[in-house]
Amino acid sequence: MSSNADCFVVLPANCASGSLIFGRNAEDATAVGGVGISSEVCYYDVSDVLEGKTDGGAALEPSGDGLRVILQKPKPGLWGGDFGANDRGVAIGLTWSAGQEQAKDSDSLLGTDIVRIVLAESSEVEAAVDLIGSLVAKHSNDSSKLNFVVCDPSAAWILSSAGKVWAAEKLQASWQRLPSGGLTVTNTIDKSSEGLDTAASFAAAHDAEAQAPEAEWSGPKPNGDATYTQQDMFETLRSASGDGSRAATVSVLSAKGSSISCHWFTGTPNAAESVFKPFVFAPKPRISPLTQVQSDAEQTLLHSLHANRKPAALEHLRSLERSCVDELNNYFSLQDHASDELDELLKDCVEAEVKFYR
Repeated sequence: MSSNADCFVVLPANCASGSLIFGRNAEDATAVGGVGISSEVCYYDVSDVLEGKTDGGAALEPSGDGLRVILQKPKPGLWGGDFGANDRGVAIGLTWSAGQEQAKDSDSLLGTDIVRIVLAESSEVEAAVDLIGSLVAKHSNDSSKLNFVVCDPSAAWILSSAGKVWAAEKLQASWQRLPSGGLTVTNTIDKSSEGLDTAASFAAAHDAEAQAPEAEWSGPKPNGDATYTQQDMFETLRSASGDGSRAATVSVLSAKGSSISCHWFTGTPNAAESVFKPFVFAPKPRISPLTQVQSDAEQTLLHSLHANRKPAALEHLRSLERSCVDELNNYFSLQDHASDELDELLKDCVEAEVKFYR
């Protein structure tokens, strides 16, 4: 199982809506010809977000009422996910993981477990960073190495961990690409495990052979004049994607009362050959069963149909994607909360897409 991803973050001052935009290309080293393991997209209400058994085996210790969560899973059947967001505008993604197979069923927490738990319990970004650190210190397996990107409408953080020690950095650059391939936090450390030597590079001290490489921005680049949009991020992810890209996501995180946060999923491999579908935390969201693996299948139906698509379908779907962006932007400019008319937004878009594949 791979939770690796190529991530892109644009801070609010550079975005047209004043929102923070977080894009993520999940990677699949097993993909052949663009067809690999399906990514599931699952929605959890407050009643079931912390139900079940973690994949690492550690017992759940809920600290209060849970939050609603939309979660992407790197492979079918996992309890946790490698990317997700909650109804308070917090989004979390893994950019790199190692040692997770050894950690399974070892009375610990996998990185994917941590993503789901933290989204279920965190109302803002610094609380999420602190909770990740606490869970790593208490439940991470000694073999595990993990990188997280943690965002809300106001700020973005990166957190790296090795075993039960961790360090986090608040991003200051106006925009940043965070590729997979190793630990990301180096010499700038704003939060950390108690007693950590913050004078040394965290990545170099804990995994000298697996520090994340530097990488240039891809596709449309923010230019500092507050014009960057979610459509620009779609094209950034498409420019950076390839046959080894498993699924792509974009979160547009807006401060409560200013606009509505929206999360876009392809649910299919290779963003350059896919379209993004939106999800918002409406009163009673329903998502399509086509984004989940059924008990008698190995892939989501959306993934299977996309693999057999006709070339002409993509052009029509891109036109629908652009129309959807325009319509939602207009809606968000007039409304400061999502009404029940958006309950089935993701479901409707997924089911409209598959009509072009049948």
